[in-house]
Parts: sequence; structure tokens; C-alpha cells
Amino acid sequence: MPVTTDIVATYRGPGRVVRRLLDMGQREDRALAFVMAFCVIGFVAQLPGLARRAHLEGLDLNMLMGGALLGSVFMLPLMFYVLAWASGGIARLLGAPVTSYMARIALFWALLASSPLVLLNGLVGGFIGPGPAQTGAGLLWVAVFAWFWFSGLAQASRTAT
Repeated sequence: MPVTTDIVATYRGPGRVVRRLLDMGQREDRALAFVMAFCVIGFVAQLPGLARRAHLEGLDLNMLMGGALLGSVFMLPLMFYVLAWASGGIARLLGAPVTSYMARIALFWALLASSPLVLLNGLVGGFIGPGPAQTGAGLLWVAVFAWFWFSGLAQASRTAT
């Protein structure tokens, strides 16, 4: 299925989509594509807020975008790989038969599937600015991301048995 269709399906049942992704076989290129796509979307989501900050504070937008690009696209994927490794280890310590690949797919897919809310958060930050609206959009993203991630890990645990 196309990624966009899978993203919509994830909002209806995140476990089913993760199961389908795991049933497609272990392909590290797929996992890398998911995390890189999220990181690029996360970079794009930061642009309205960076433009607002550059305008209000008189800063150079290109410098702000360069720093955001370095952090979002080059460093953040490495941190997500470490987080996936740690979550897989914790799941195994708790008795779940989750492989490292399953933990990566659960995390990376949860990130990518929740990316529309990351874009919403970026738009709110750019057009409205810091405040209750941006906090609410951020909390909504965190809640949906956590739901997708833990549902994906639970499904991966059931798939492994």
C-alpha cells in the first residue's frame, strides 16, 4: 500500500499496519526510509517557526535553517536508532520477544505516521507562536505518537510469538 494510505490506516488501527509492515519481511532500507522521511518532514515543520523567529529577532534565516537541517536530518536519525535499540532492549527485559528490527519499525513508523501532527505543530508555531495553542498541538502529537509506538511494539511482540 502507499505510505499515505498506511498513515491514514494507522489512525484507525496502528497495530494492523505494523503487522503488515513486519509481514513484508526484514528490510533495513524500509526502516531507514521511514526515519529519514520523518526527519525531513520534521525539518520542513520547523521552517514557519524559524521564519517567524528570524523576522521578530532580526536573525539570519539561512543560519537558522542550516542549524535545523544539521540537527533534523543528520543527527536526529542517529538518536532515533539509539532510542529504538533501547526500547527493544527494554521490551526484551520485560519478556517480549521483540527483535531490534521490530523495535525500529515500531518506532520509525510511529514517527512517520504521526508526522501530519508534527506539521500542524510547526504551522501553529509559525503563525500563532509560542503559547497554549502550540503546547496543545505538541501534546496532541506526543499522545498520538506514543499511542502508535506502544501499539506497534505490542503488535511486534504478538507477531514474534
